[in-house]
Amino acid sequence: MRNLRVEMPLLGGRSPRHPIVVSVALVATLAMTLPGRAIAEAPIAINKPANAEVLVAALRDRILGSDSATLALEGWCAEHRLAADPHLVALRLPGPDKPLTAAQRARLAIGPDEPVRYRRVRLVCGEHVMSEADNWYVPARLTPEMNAVLDGTRTPFGRVVRPLAPVRRTVEVRARPPGTAPEDPLFEVDAVLSTGAGQPFCEVVETYLGSALPTATR
Repeated sequence: MRNLRVEMPLLGGRSPRHPIVVSVALVATLAMTLPGRAIAEAPIAINKPANAEVLVAALRDRILGSDSATLALEGWCAEHRLAADPHLVALRLPGPDKPLTAAQRARLAIGPDEPVRYRRVRLVCGEHVMSEADNWYVPARLTPEMNAVLDGTRTPFGRVVRPLAPVRRTVEVRARPPGTAPEDPLFEVDAVLSTGAGQPFCEVVETYLGSALPTATR
């Protein structure tokens, strides 16, 4: 056990010729018996890493409290210094289109024959994959310029449609089993985006991943 060398003054202000050696355990025991002020002034400090569960809850609350998951994640990336440039990049994932369900079409207020485009992407901040998302959007409710950017660039959807002043409504939140490895899902969110005038134009299913957490907590 590690010991501490402590010089304790004698009466009259003089220090002993030989320092007194005490154990760290004894110091900790004495600290538990001191008044609150003495503990607050103690020079020994223990820094503990942030709890992963607390961070997951904070990330979830930030997503649910924002009208743009893109902006919320970029703010998170900047705050936790996940990359020198906190702006997200949307990486398209190959695979067949997923058809909308009848319930999804009802939430988007479209008929069975209304054209809908589908994107599956990973949102990446530096080397961190923040989330994977399925995105169904009604191209007729976006501008031609927005559709061109979505078809030909890696710009996140939320940044492209920002001129529409979107309002985000959460449909469902699903917790996932605990896990903080980079590929582990943390939670899932289903949401609908509507214009500022109230017209829905997009539905997303987002899975947030352990890679979104600061490395020290994993």
